[in-house]
Amino acid sequence: MGVARAGFHHEAVIEWDADSVETLRRNQRKGVKLVSPWPIIQADVAGVDFKAYEGKLDLISGGPPCQPFSLGGKHKGHEDARNMFPDTFRALREARPRAFIFENVKGLMRRTFADYFEYIVLQLTYPEVQRKGANDWRDHLAELERVHTKGGYKGLTYKVVFRLLNAANYGVPQRRERVFFVGIRSDQQVEWTFPQETHSRDALLVDQWVTADYWDRHRVAKKDRPQRARGASHVADRVAEAPNKTAPWATVRDAISDLPDPTRKSRESLLVLNHVFNPGARSYPGHTGSPLDEPAKTLKAGDHGVPGGENMVRMVDGSVRYFTVRESARLQTFPDEYDLNGTWTETMRQLGNAVPMKLAQVVATSLRNALKGSNA
Repeated sequence: MGVARAGFHHEAVIEWDADSVETLRRNQRKGVKLVSPWPIIQADVAGVDFKAYEGKLDLISGGPPCQPFSLGGKHKGHEDARNMFPDTFRALREARPRAFIFENVKGLMRRTFADYFEYIVLQLTYPEVQRKGANDWRDHLAELERVHTKGGYKGLTYKVVFRLLNAANYGVPQRRERVFFVGIRSDQQVEWTFPQETHSRDALLVDQWVTADYWDRHRVAKKDRPQRARGASHVADRVAEAPNKTAPWATVRDAISDLPDPTRKSRESLLVLNHVFNPGARSYPGHTGSPLDEPAKTLKAGDHGVPGGENMVRMVDGSVRYFTVRESARLQTFPDEYDLNGTWTETMRQLGNAVPMKLAQVVATSLRNALKGSNA
């Protein structure tokens, strides 16, 4: 959806998970314009012939399943059957798009996976240098290193850059760190860099504790405000010398304050899509929820549970409750008209696996502008 908002038109949207596909199709039936024209293919990407798209694509974008590398997962990495990076490389090799954007979890950059991270970057750079016979990925890594250091390779290559991005620094009301890989085909005369950050914690601290504009906007009386944040005084001194030109981080309150309270069964609450109260939330050490006046913790998904209370909001008085599906969609910057299909657990899984739409849009818009300006 972020890529569509950036102005790209989809030739195919490939997804194997039945509930996720039903969510997409439900929104198409409802006439949600952003997704209505998409050709949705329910399939395992491993069985898709990308040669059918050769020469037709400006961009391939996606998120190879991240559970193998997630800090909250089982950490099997390249040995995990859910690791779809090999098919990511194959998609590039067969379709040869002008550019790509791939996203994955911060855990992929852990020291444990350092060699495999290098392998990913080099294989994205040289997708036609394939593994031979029974060679494992380590043998293949050595071959890729030889190709890279020797120079003069004449096959398909991409100029690859990567960066760890925090969604909060781009206006998303959630601290969500993900690594983005962006590649531009080597025959394209394109200069590109990751977009500059537009939002910051420092600016939020100024907004809350120096000017107090944040509380005034939300009409929060002094008696109802939380304790002054740590570091606020230091930031105030620093900003007095050199004003911060970024916007404040968006908070949970910014994202959901205009929604009716779901704990009160009201007509207004029932009229909001996917805004149903889910009882049973509780706080305990290490499971404390997302503070109302900060960006949310990273929304998570998975059969291992949510150990940090990331799917709860913590009010100023210390009480907690689960986010509704609509509130979670707001934290992922999904449009309010987008209808999530399934139970609370299933829809939260879909949202926890998603890329914040606003962050995807920022990166994709920047890349699209660079591609449009190319002479190639």
